[in-house]
Amino acid sequence: MEKRDLYDENKKKTGEIIEKGQPIPTGRYYITVVAWMQNSKGEFLIQKTVPEKYHMWSTTGGHPKAGESSLQGIVTEIKEELGITIRQDELKLFKTIKTDDDFVDIYYLKSNIDIKDITVQPEEVEKVKWATIEEINKLIDEGDFLPPHIEFFQYCLEYLDKK
Repeated sequence: MEKRDLYDENKKKTGEIIEKGQPIPTGRYYITVVAWMQNSKGEFLIQKTVPEKYHMWSTTGGHPKAGESSLQGIVTEIKEELGITIRQDELKLFKTIKTDDDFVDIYYLKSNIDIKDITVQPEEVEKVKWATIEEINKLIDEGDFLPPHIEFFQYCLEYLDKK
């Protein structure tokens, strides 16, 4: 069973570990990581989860395993879900959101990843594609984009506007 570190309200590790699926104790948080990967054409790499999950489009993400940092966790998630290796120094943490039970770390990566180099994790990901902002907004309007990732996408666009 996958284990996760717990953090206090200031995002400091408590030394406590829980198993995936266990309820989060009051006053404790876990880490969620997502990465927005953009190519030189301005398109974003998105993935459709398998029917057993949400069966919606989203960006790559997940949760660091116990002992992993946020940055190590997103590198692991990209490797697991897409089969590609990203160096930590290629990723830029641009936003952290605190929710009722987690801290969501949102990363950005500029890279011309070749779709042919991607090997999806069949238990998680059905397919991947590069999508323009307009195409993602259409998926959002059609209700085919994972709801929490809509907010993460807006934060990404705000980040890019400030660059």
